[in-house]
Amino acid sequence: MSTATAAGLSDTAFARLEAEGRLLNPVLKAATHKAGRWGFRGELALRFAAKFADEARPPELTCDQVIAMAEVGKPKLPFFAGYLLSFEHLKDVAEVLGDTLSAGGKYFLFCNNIDLSKKYQVALNGALFYVLPIDESTVYNELLDLLYLEKNELKKLDIAGKVDRVAEAALKYDVTFDNISYAEGLALMGPVRNPNENRPV
Repeated sequence: MSTATAAGLSDTAFARLEAEGRLLNPVLKAATHKAGRWGFRGELALRFAAKFADEARPPELTCDQVIAMAEVGKPKLPFFAGYLLSFEHLKDVAEVLGDTLSAGGKYFLFCNNIDLSKKYQVALNGALFYVLPIDESTVYNELLDLLYLEKNELKKLDIAGKVDRVAEAALKYDVTFDNISYAEGLALMGPVRNPNENRPV
C-alpha cells in the first residue's frame, strides 16, 4: 500500500481496525470511485490466537465475506455487512467495531444458525444490526436480493464499483423487522453447523 493510500485509510473509520491488524485477506481495501469513500471486502478478525515468538497465527474467530464502506474524515462506518457461523458472535462484531458504530449506520449480519424464515433487528453498542439467515448463498448475493439490485447490471463493474452500488442501496434501506434482544437471539438460535462437514478431505 502506498503512503498516500495509507494516509487516506488512516483518516477513515477503518484506521483503528487496520492498526489492530483486523482487516484480513482483502480483495478490496482502497478508495472507491466515489470521492472520499473507502471500501473493504475481506475478513474481519474478531478474536486473535495467542502469539508464540514471531509466528503469525490465524485468528481464532473472524467475520467472513465482509463488505464495508467508510468515508474520509468521518469516524463512523455508515455500512457494514458480513457472515457469521453463529448468532452469538454478533456480540464480538459489536465489540470489535465499537466506536466505529453509529445509531444511523446500516449493519447487516447473515448468520448460519437462525431460522431461515426469520429476520431480526438487534440493538448492541448503540447500533441497530439487521440479523438475517443464510444457507448456501453468499453475503454479496443475499445483499443483492435484499436491496433489489440487479446482478447483471453490477457484473460489468469492478469490485470498488460493486461496493459503491451495494453501499448506496444499503444506506437507503429502511425496512423494519422484529426487534429482539441479544439474549433472546441466543435463546432462539439453532446449533452451530460444522463448517468443514461435507467438504472433500
